[in-house]
Amino acid sequence: MATTTGLAAVTATGPGASEGRRGRGARPEPPLTPGRRRARRRNTIAAILFISPWIVGFLVFTLWPMIYSAYLSLTDYDVINDPDFVGFDNYVQLFQDPKIALSLGNTLFYTVIQVPLHVLVALGLAVLLNQAGRRSSGFFRTVFFLPRMTPPVAVGVLFLLLFNGQTGLINTVLGWVGIQGPAWTTDPAWVKPGLILMSLWAVGSSVIILLAALRNVPNELYESARIDGAGFWQQTRRITVPLISPTIFFVVIVNTIAAFQTFDEAYTAFFGAGNTTYSNDAALFYVIYLFQQGFQFLHMGYASAMAWVLFVIIMAITGIQVLVSRRFVYYEGDQS
Repeated sequence: MATTTGLAAVTATGPGASEGRRGRGARPEPPLTPGRRRARRRNTIAAILFISPWIVGFLVFTLWPMIYSAYLSLTDYDVINDPDFVGFDNYVQLFQDPKIALSLGNTLFYTVIQVPLHVLVALGLAVLLNQAGRRSSGFFRTVFFLPRMTPPVAVGVLFLLLFNGQTGLINTVLGWVGIQGPAWTTDPAWVKPGLILMSLWAVGSSVIILLAALRNVPNELYESARIDGAGFWQQTRRITVPLISPTIFFVVIVNTIAAFQTFDEAYTAFFGAGNTTYSNDAALFYVIYLFQQGFQFLHMGYASAMAWVLFVIIMAITGIQVLVSRRFVYYEGDQS
């Protein structure tokens, strides 16, 4: 059966397929008359006009700031005085700044732990929702997504309340079962794990995306697997995960980029309003240090160089993920 399907696919996509479709009974494409050319030109102009707001927005608010920040990264600029061209001095200074290594290490640690945990929790919740009825599923979809609408500043304040080592709700609940909770907000070893756990508050958007992918998996495959004696875990491994692997890959890419740009919650909890009570170095993520250099110390040229280094790092990691995905991501209709 698989061989027959493969031959059918090859036949349908082979060199002669297009000729067969254009063979007997197929009407040739009419020549482009002046009237049709004008109509096509009008359609093209209309399409450009419809997308022109996006084009203008991209040019003004994305492309031009990127080009200007690339120029600023080669200058010494403090916002007050005119930029002073210094070449690659800012990039050389990056490799000599110990806080660059510290903040980048914090960011990598956060990303490596947070992204897989985020995907696993989101996938587990999506599988549970997929088993629920339509009405209850709609209710829980709303419940899971609502935290995503919470302002990040409020989440940062909530982190301090929930994870307080003395009076926080998390340690209080752990104490009920005889576990001595750590000092989440003051112990450098527990600051990043606490922020990772807090990030799961906003897992709802990934749950919705993965649930939509699960709903598109044909039920016939599960029925055939159950007839063959496959259990839940075998069905998940052999059917569910492969068929939704493109969606999982999308969630991984999006959350990896977001994790490298983590700022709001950590800054609010550990750096906002001149906070010096807690262990700030453990929560000093790369984007927070970039913000400090640009908007607190007014080293705008240095901050621009940091931004471009982060851009290159994210592009490199995304490229690696795309290359690795070719071995693990299954696309429907892929004959290889």
